[in-house]
Amino acid sequence: MVTLLLDSAQLEVVLSPIERALSFRSAGVRVDRSAIVKVQLTDDAWTWLRGVPSPGTHVRGILAMGTWKSSGGADFVVVQRHRPAVVIDLDPSVGVGAEFERLVLTTRHGVALVQALQLEAETEAADVVDIVAPHSAARPRRARAPKVAPATP
Repeated sequence: MVTLLLDSAQLEVVLSPIERALSFRSAGVRVDRSAIVKVQLTDDAWTWLRGVPSPGTHVRGILAMGTWKSSGGADFVVVQRHRPAVVIDLDPSVGVGAEFERLVLTTRHGVALVQALQLEAETEAADVVDIVAPHSAARPRRARAPKVAPATP
């Protein structure tokens, strides 16, 4: 799964070596933070794919990685099986060399990304989970009342 790094200026999608090979990219994707228009969480990223892989890898229902081109533009996709994902809509006119209109990424950290985008980020890039951790208050767990067996006469 991709790693999401965020700082005050940009969001970076860090790809593993296998993800780079399957998506035909030599490096991850960097997006200006100001270019992020909307972030949506989804349980089925497959419904968000549009266009055809160009270049990219597609094994139906198992994985989709790379650039998906359609008449509307280009999306960057890293989807693995039917896992939770995040869909990030971008404004292509913002940022130098903005190449994508949307990012569709399978990640367990979608909620952390949404929360991290609402916080003031550090100048140094950090994982979105690490950014959110100090700000989330751990709720104490309530102790369950012991079950009492009915009295027998």
